[in-house]
Amino acid sequence: MPGTAQFEERVRRRIRNLEEAGLRRSLQPPRGIDFSSNDYLGLANHPRLKERMAGAVLAEGCGSTASRLLRGERAMLTEVERRFASFKGCEASLYFGSGYAANLSVLTTFLERHDTVYTDSQNHASIVDGIRLSHAKRVKFRHCDIDDAARRLRHAPDGSQRFLITESLFSMDGDFAPLAAYAELCRETGTVLIVDEAHAVGIYGQRGSGWIEQAGCSDEVLLSVDTAGKALGVCGAFVSGPSWAIDYLVQRARPFMFSTAPPPAVAAAINESLSVIEDEPHRRRSVRGLSAALRASLTERGLNIGRSESQIIPILLGDNDRAQAVAAELQSEGFDIRAIRPPAVAPGTARLRVSVNAGLDEEILQRFAGAVQRVTQCSAVSS
Repeated sequence: MPGTAQFEERVRRRIRNLEEAGLRRSLQPPRGIDFSSNDYLGLANHPRLKERMAGAVLAEGCGSTASRLLRGERAMLTEVERRFASFKGCEASLYFGSGYAANLSVLTTFLERHDTVYTDSQNHASIVDGIRLSHAKRVKFRHCDIDDAARRLRHAPDGSQRFLITESLFSMDGDFAPLAAYAELCRETGTVLIVDEAHAVGIYGQRGSGWIEQAGCSDEVLLSVDTAGKALGVCGAFVSGPSWAIDYLVQRARPFMFSTAPPPAVAAAINESLSVIEDEPHRRRSVRGLSAALRASLTERGLNIGRSESQIIPILLGDNDRAQAVAAELQSEGFDIRAIRPPAVAPGTARLRVSVNAGLDEEILQRFAGAVQRVTQCSAVSS
């Protein structure tokens, strides 16, 4: 085809540039002990979820056949939405095929061109992209810095609708947003608060519904976005809030309107996941306890874990090539850990992203911490 050769060379040049910068990625299936997935509670292979999902496939088939506004609506979808809304203490929920689609839907539906959105500088990609597509004015504040957020909000011009959006538990640093302080600030300034609970739902709060519950600010958060593909062990995501806001998403959210509905069997599995979270609270207690033990062990060994307070523990290494080399050596020793490099994190902050799950134990954690210490020390000497 005319022009294809020239275009191919451009793409190959871009790939070479990534290679030279230590940023080329490859697809690798799971292998070894899981220190990298987001299956925090170990529910992805829970027998109750598998049985429920298999039964739903036999009853409902493999696919939903259409968008929910056409023939894709199913009782299993509305049932799990009602269940999840109750779990979050909200009036209503809407289920999406992915967390990315959920964030794009929220931000492109509710934010308008003349609005202003205040966003944590470390918010993840789907939030960043949703804000860009909304065409609202974006104002970044320093990571988890209530003083910087307050200064910017209090000096904002009057007249525009204002939003503040943040993750509750940050996916790469493992630290928590000061949600109670944000809620008070938003109440004072008339700002709408939206919270992404992707990595907190299922683990924190008395019921396990997330950091919003634990922070005690449910009444101040308009909408939460909660993925079902991490601690809940399945896939997709919910947006939860007042019924009028959820109805508006049904009417206007393009990723919802123009996507084939998720398979009903997935909704059945999520429903069972919520039951397991309720029936087996020891899973979330275990994750929190194991995480605290590993953070202490890594810190005692002189490793830099940043501001982590959770089951997400970064081991900061800085250099892209070093992060890859350390990850490869740990993988060869049987630990499934991956290097995280830009653009997922800022340049110069390449790291291992350790993810603690309920299937680990203290003996494995100590072996892992010892291996990390040894391998990082060797890599520092060789570099």
